[in-house]
Amino acid sequence: MGLDLVDTVWMDHGTLVDQFDTPEGVRAWLDDHGLPGGDGMIGHLVEARAAMRAMLEGRGPGALNAVLAHGSRRPLIGEAGPDELLVLDDPSWEAAWLAAADLVRVLAERPDRVRHCGNPRCVLWFLDVSKNGSRRWCSMEVCGNRAKVNRFNRKSAHPSTG
Repeated sequence: MGLDLVDTVWMDHGTLVDQFDTPEGVRAWLDDHGLPGGDGMIGHLVEARAAMRAMLEGRGPGALNAVLAHGSRRPLIGEAGPDELLVLDDPSWEAAWLAAADLVRVLAERPDRVRHCGNPRCVLWFLDVSKNGSRRWCSMEVCGNRAKVNRFNRKSAHPSTG
């Protein structure tokens, strides 16, 4: 879920697109992740996304830690056994906090597998779940295919340098 929030901004034919520019885009993202909406929530999602990108791009954890400071998880034993209670200073932080906490979990479990797409014009991030850890593209169908086509075209244009 964390990287999904980071990737709500992408390039489309050279233009940066933000899924959260429309209420329908926000609602679709929330629905895809089974999260509630609410007043003030869009601003928190955008803030969390920026903080997560800053962390991934090497600009430090300060902004992400500020987002995470809005909540915590409290372990407890419920009727069905062990559980966790989400404690937030404001309920409108729920979706943003859960996405930020998920990114921290992924970074703790597999820091070497969180990668930026190998296409220099792509802004997407992904979790490399390939067996050998060699995935380079956010999507083989899009960025990977473009790289292969570009490499083929360069070799075809200059066969002696190939």
